[in-house]
Amino acid sequence: MNKLTVVLAQSLAVAALFAGPSYSEDDVTLKKDLTAVIALHGQPCGEVAAVKVQSENDYAASCKDGNKYHVFLNPAGRIVVEKQKYAAISTILSR
Repeated sequence: MNKLTVVLAQSLAVAALFAGPSYSEDDVTLKKDLTAVIALHGQPCGEVAAVKVQSENDYAASCKDGNKYHVFLNPAGRIVVEKQKYAAISTILSR
């Protein structure tokens, strides 16, 4: 092997070690799943715009229409969707 090939191989190995996983695909999937869960619970949303993972199976979801929800798994293993009361206030304040 020539010197250039060795340097290139070493550079690629270092780059591979520092390259982190891409979470954008997982984030998109989570938003779509939460959009479906909220809709199946009969709540208005349209589309989830942002998600904050609070803990395992516990999410704060913000919808494009301004609604905000707490989506979590209760101790009985059922999914609960709670509309957050402060969503209307934050929408008013953001205008």
